[in-house]
Amino acid sequence: MGNDIPNKSTNTVRHRATVTRRRREKLNGHKSGIVWFTGLSGSGKSTLAHAVEEKLHQLDYRTYVFDGDNVRNGLCGDLGFSQEDREENIRRIGEMVKLFIDAGVVALTAFISPFRSDRDKIRKQVAEGDFIEVYCECPLEICESRDVKGLYQRARKGEIRDFTGISSPYEEPESPELVLKTGEQSLEECVEEVISYLKPLLSR
Repeated sequence: MGNDIPNKSTNTVRHRATVTRRRREKLNGHKSGIVWFTGLSGSGKSTLAHAVEEKLHQLDYRTYVFDGDNVRNGLCGDLGFSQEDREENIRRIGEMVKLFIDAGVVALTAFISPFRSDRDKIRKQVAEGDFIEVYCECPLEICESRDVKGLYQRARKGEIRDFTGISSPYEEPESPELVLKTGEQSLEECVEEVISYLKPLLSR
């Protein structure tokens, strides 16, 4: 699967709108982009993405958070957790966030996105500087201690197959824009670090 699946939508012609991304950004007063939070389950991705969005919203940025569980319940509700389905899940998200940055919005995502190649594909599909990878680095034991759903425990018992960090690999980013020690740093410290990095990039 991935980005190499054939396009079955034949007889279509892409329409070029007169209202462009640059015009939308000018109206919003800031640039758009993708802030891609990645890390193990329990590393704090969703909590951090929503906290960053709250801070950006207070600063009058147009934002939207794509959360892994929310997307799995809708857009990607037909997918499982095999490697092929994980790749398709991220491919669909990549297409969605591309639309949002074209709309002039700061798109924040919170997905494990365990495979480096899938994250790199999205980076290559957008302009340089549009993809900001934030690695939420957190030791597995801390992630497990935060697991209120008991997913890690079930995975260790063999009740959940292909669980990242237990029975399926997580490939750490090689050159992320930011690395946050979410097992050590407070949420406030992580939010401040992300905001400090984003402000110069998103300013017009």
